[in-house]
Amino acid sequence: MVTKTQLLEFIQHDSYRPLSMKDLIKVLGIGPEERQAFKKLVKSLVQEGEIVETREGRYGAPGRMNLVVGYLQGHPDGYGFVVPKEKGVPDLYIRARNMGGAFHGDLVVARIEKREKGGRLEGKIIRILQRGRHIMVGTYEAHKGYGYVIPEDPKIPYDVHVEKPDSLGARDGQVVVARITEYPHRRRNPIGEVIEVLGDRDTPGIDEEIVIREHELPVTFSPETLEEASAIPEELPAEELTQRKDLRHWLTVTIDGEKARDFDDAVSIEILENGHYRLGVHIADVSYYVQEQSAIDLEAYQRGTSVYFPDRAIPMLPPKLSNEVCSLKPREDRLTVSVLIEFTPRGDKIHYDIFESVIRSRERLTYTLVRQILQEEDPKLVEEYKWLSPSLQQMRDLAQVLYEKRIRRGSLDFDLPEPEIILDLQGGIENIVRAERHIAHRIIEEFMLAANETVASHMSWLNFPTIYRIHERPDEGKLSDFEEFIRRLGYTLRGAAAIHPRALQSLLEQVKGKPIERLVNTLLLRSMKQARYSATNEGHFGLASECYTHFTSPIRRYPDLQVHRMLKKTWVGESYTPDRLEQLEAWLEEIAEHSSVRERVAMDAEREIVAIKKVKFMQDKLGEVYEGIISGVAAYGLFVELKDLYVEGLVHVSTMYDDYYHYQEDNYALIGERTHKIYRLGDPIKVQVASVNVPRRQVDFLLADGGKPRRRGQRPSALTTQG
Repeated sequence: MVTKTQLLEFIQHDSYRPLSMKDLIKVLGIGPEERQAFKKLVKSLVQEGEIVETREGRYGAPGRMNLVVGYLQGHPDGYGFVVPKEKGVPDLYIRARNMGGAFHGDLVVARIEKREKGGRLEGKIIRILQRGRHIMVGTYEAHKGYGYVIPEDPKIPYDVHVEKPDSLGARDGQVVVARITEYPHRRRNPIGEVIEVLGDRDTPGIDEEIVIREHELPVTFSPETLEEASAIPEELPAEELTQRKDLRHWLTVTIDGEKARDFDDAVSIEILENGHYRLGVHIADVSYYVQEQSAIDLEAYQRGTSVYFPDRAIPMLPPKLSNEVCSLKPREDRLTVSVLIEFTPRGDKIHYDIFESVIRSRERLTYTLVRQILQEEDPKLVEEYKWLSPSLQQMRDLAQVLYEKRIRRGSLDFDLPEPEIILDLQGGIENIVRAERHIAHRIIEEFMLAANETVASHMSWLNFPTIYRIHERPDEGKLSDFEEFIRRLGYTLRGAAAIHPRALQSLLEQVKGKPIERLVNTLLLRSMKQARYSATNEGHFGLASECYTHFTSPIRRYPDLQVHRMLKKTWVGESYTPDRLEQLEAWLEEIAEHSSVRERVAMDAEREIVAIKKVKFMQDKLGEVYEGIISGVAAYGLFVELKDLYVEGLVHVSTMYDDYYHYQEDNYALIGERTHKIYRLGDPIKVQVASVNVPRRQVDFLLADGGKPRRRGQRPSALTTQG
């Protein structure tokens, strides 16, 4: 039987011409007993967008047929972009009239119809392969005999028509969930039926419920999964303990956030007789409990990752596993996979070992507690934990050495503030503060990076299939634009086409502590590609690492669990034929792609709930004036992020009454036609809160007196101070 990989290679070959199903079967020599399975394979590849079926029933590679297959990213104004599945293909712009009834998130086939100067492509959607959403969350607007569901997601430009009998008794203004029964066609809106009424807009907890439904996040586990989990014994089997290295006498600890309950990792450290460090990273052995193709495994695969909101978590694994038998709770025996690494005082790795183990964590430490001991040297805590202080000091010293070594090799360290939402007992927003990042975070970050790199390089050296965490080189065009912009600021960045991350890290160090630091960090981050999972090792550009994986969080990330399984396969001693290895790699690539998608869904949901909380926080602040930074510039206005609150809003160009402003894309600026005032990305500015729209996740600002736009020829300190 022809495999998926073989069929794709055949169709993508330069000599291939589109063939019918009958011709494919004949050319590839598919026997009668294999034809049904082969037809199913071809149809699945069409459904996934890997190949395209023409109107004449012939099959070909989309890239060679002037077609693009990808996911549609919608815009509130009705147009969108098709983000291609194929690497290296630019996004395809789709006008509103050429959307073909597609929604944001749909997998579509689009025909390229125009190639503009500068490489921008424009096209038309000709086929919808998979619908990205089947339900819609929104506000119900009641009319006589019917109603509309106005979507929460601003990227959906359609209201959903609902007949009154299908409204489930929803009242005007309530938040509902509607199932789409007919998708939009030409000028007709989608039709749906209300399947759930979430409540009024001010119902406690409704923000989380909206995001959960909007992203179709699974909250409850299936009965089969819960039944399997309940059958897992809490006591460790004596026979299993005899087959593992017993590290229960070692001084191991966990360091996590105050609210954490799923403890994936524990760490230990020791100074050897030769003066070297021996770092121990001990990871929960989830693969021992979760068997492949079990109900727990299948549901974990579908979820892909845990999702974290300010007031709750949606775990990948049932609580019996995530919070109990797998969690490395203090003073309890736990099964682990340990990575021991010997480092010189300069941070050079000279030896490592990876094996199954059993540990007993001595203490559950928090980031705050470790900071108070190591940085603040709190006398009471130092005395209470004097039995642990030497180990913590050694961890601090090694982490600093590893960090400095990583930065020297070119690993990018973006210093951008992250907001933390502080909730009151009722779940309301009490404050928004900058999330802390200090020595305790660095200890865990560096140790996990070291373990992940060690496992990745080990699997690569064995040449055995696994899942890697890859970060591809930046898009050459975006990096060239970034290079041009910083050149105007007085900095150079040579060789964008073949740039090494060390050059970018050097730039970040040059601007550190200067007024333009945040601007440069933001623009460089925007020019980067998104890290993803892959069965092919392509290195990690952002970490300047030749080989990287995710191994250290199997309780909350499915790829980590799979890496554990692949690692264990290398210990069994089973031989694998080339065909079996190829099948294994193809299977892992499917897992990697699915996990990357689920990761993006989780990230979008986490960002959205934070955005809702931020907007709600601003509801009672109308008319107040704040200092901010211009965080984005577009033809229609300025995006401004408030200092200290990290809330972003828009100053629409129509409210900038003193002049007509023109957008200069190359300069990231709006420039006044008459006054020559210039508002540029990164400039400080004062704004007044004008309006807040929670359903649209939107805060509008007005320019306030005291904002200091500059005149042409006047270069502000934010752009001229280079120290």
